[in-house]
Amino acid sequence: MSATPVHGTWEPRPAARWEDGFLSGNGHHGALVFGDPDDDRVVVTHHTLVRPNGGSVEHRLPPRLADGLPGLQDRLLSGDPAAAEDFTDGRPLQWVQPFHPAFQVRLRGQDGERDAPDGGRGGPDRYRRAVDFATGVTEATRAGRTSRVFVSRADDVIVQHVTAPAPALDVTLDHRLPGAPAALGIGHGAVLTPEGALLSLRVRYPGSDLAYTGVTLVAVTGGTTKLTPAGARVEGARSVLLLTRVRRHTGEADVAAEGRALRDLLDEGRDAYDDLLARHLPHHRTAYERVTLDLAADPAERALPGSALLTRPHSAALLERLFAAGRYHLLSAGGLLPPRLTGLWTGDWDTAWSGAFTTDANLNLQTASAAAAALPEVTEALASLVHRQLPDWRDNARAVFGTRGAVAPAHTDGESGHAYHFSREYPLHLWTAGADWLLKPLVDHDETRGERDPRTAAALAEVALFYEDFLTRTDSGGRLVVVPSYSPENRPANASWGTVNAAMDLSAARHALLTAATYHPERAAGWRALADRLPPHRTNADGALAEWAWPGLEDSYDHRHLSHLYGVWPLEEITPYDTPDLAAAAHRALELRGTENDSAHGHLHHALIAARLRDGERVAHALARVLEGDFFHVSLMSAHYPHRHVYNADAAHTLPAVLIEALVQSTPDRLVLLPAPPPAYPSGTLRGVRTRFGAALDLTWSPAGATAVLRPDRTHRIDLWTSAGAEPLDLVAGEDRVLTLRTR
Repeated sequence: MSATPVHGTWEPRPAARWEDGFLSGNGHHGALVFGDPDDDRVVVTHHTLVRPNGGSVEHRLPPRLADGLPGLQDRLLSGDPAAAEDFTDGRPLQWVQPFHPAFQVRLRGQDGERDAPDGGRGGPDRYRRAVDFATGVTEATRAGRTSRVFVSRADDVIVQHVTAPAPALDVTLDHRLPGAPAALGIGHGAVLTPEGALLSLRVRYPGSDLAYTGVTLVAVTGGTTKLTPAGARVEGARSVLLLTRVRRHTGEADVAAEGRALRDLLDEGRDAYDDLLARHLPHHRTAYERVTLDLAADPAERALPGSALLTRPHSAALLERLFAAGRYHLLSAGGLLPPRLTGLWTGDWDTAWSGAFTTDANLNLQTASAAAAALPEVTEALASLVHRQLPDWRDNARAVFGTRGAVAPAHTDGESGHAYHFSREYPLHLWTAGADWLLKPLVDHDETRGERDPRTAAALAEVALFYEDFLTRTDSGGRLVVVPSYSPENRPANASWGTVNAAMDLSAARHALLTAATYHPERAAGWRALADRLPPHRTNADGALAEWAWPGLEDSYDHRHLSHLYGVWPLEEITPYDTPDLAAAAHRALELRGTENDSAHGHLHHALIAARLRDGERVAHALARVLEGDFFHVSLMSAHYPHRHVYNADAAHTLPAVLIEALVQSTPDRLVLLPAPPPAYPSGTLRGVRTRFGAALDLTWSPAGATAVLRPDRTHRIDLWTSAGAEPLDLVAGEDRVLTLRTR
């Protein structure tokens, strides 16, 4: 039994559903592993695989509405509650291109052994599959036969190594996955090579010049290889190594060149699998092991398979494992792009909500832990998405609002950043806060490392330019007005969706202008003056921070999004320390908020805000809704709704952020220790957290007290907040500081 937290999970039987397959990924390629010795399947995915979904080119551009904007503003300011409903170009709702799987690599053994993998005459321990979070390797074993899979961060290749395979093993690349369109153009290729065989699968999308091609090199040790109509058959081998890549392209892929590139990864005279793994491990293990959480769980529970732990929702061992799995999956999904709604994985072509990047909550929640949980790889993936799409954000600003600068879309497939996904009920083209939310983690990253990225500085300037041009209308008191304004994805009880002065838009505009000012001192005065002219937040008749600061707009409380509390989290505009009255109003708004359709992201968003407001009981309640609601598959990837309905990474990737925020919070000038510790976990250790004032932190707590060890890399004075109050703390670069405190 383990005396330390378990950094992996295991199961005593193969995955019967793709949702239960163990996951590996390098932020480019993904592998979803079933682990069935008789029909070993690895579903291959890649961030670039989005299916052309038809529609005119015009409808994949932002609507050209700028000429009508002044009229819309006049109507909204004069009190027309439905004015924004016809502020469109009449197009139907257009979804972004849907993410989809590539194919599955299938290895079917032909040896007549069909005994039950979870028992049979070999006994109950004969089969086991596992995933090691520290290495990214999934492994399935039975009766001496082993199949290991990982996705190399060093070589960008899916590696599968089978030892003691069946006497005859059929290897195929199979595109027939759930939801695959019947009209796909399929082409198979297979040639014998000195290593064994090279298999290829080309898939062309219907009505498009786009295609993708998968190539698998089959390297055989011992035995013979021959071609079959479906692929290759390996007979009498001691081991089989498969290297797989997939490319999206126009025209035809050069399969021979892809094969040569895969062959170049094999080092003659050495164990190729061990060599590939050795190159991969420094990249993956180093990142994964930076931060760990130990909740002093029962060692007997730590030894349980994930499926058994999931039946114990209040187990500390479960929360430890979900924290570890969340960091592992987040790291594995972030690279070329940040995680999608499904991370980097899906086994079905009919992916919910297109498997897109949804930027009005989901992507932002999933990447919430990147800075504190020491995953700059994830922040860089988000930065890559942002900077690649900035030209499209400029198009959005010009087309919809007639301004300079940049406006981010609420949905993107990773290719286009144009705002073309909107409808009457979801006027997402009117949402102006997205760029600020997407840039906030990049700013946090800069603060953590103590150096400003010029790309972030440039993007912030673009957002500030947008507000310079957009914020021109004023109210009767001379305050600037955000009009039109939209609070994702809610509407006032007495008005339509597009309105005036949504709290989120006010917070985002203020934060974007002030942050841009800190990065650009030469322009700071004008941007700060503009921010100062924005109106304050409003407290409604219930004592709650109003979702719309415009007088007369009534709140709608039962909703999964908490957009109006953006100033609490992820911003620090509203805090118990600096703005206690507003924090109390925000807390009242949180108390009144319903859960609507029980979305996982809603519960954990609630928990993050509660942690900022120092409400540990509410954090615990929100966590319990997820842990008790059957949101997790045995793969420890999550679902969007209870009872494992709709595969979705929100809960899996956001949970580590919730636990960190409950235990440690930081700004460039403040450290808060144990602001909202969940009462059910009175003891533990959190190691390796990064702070935004440039120090690594280890925290150990128990009912008797707590100890924090700070390792600063720059000299700075901060305010230390604990349950006893605040005190100044001087930190010196290179000098560890040990803090001892009493817990509440």
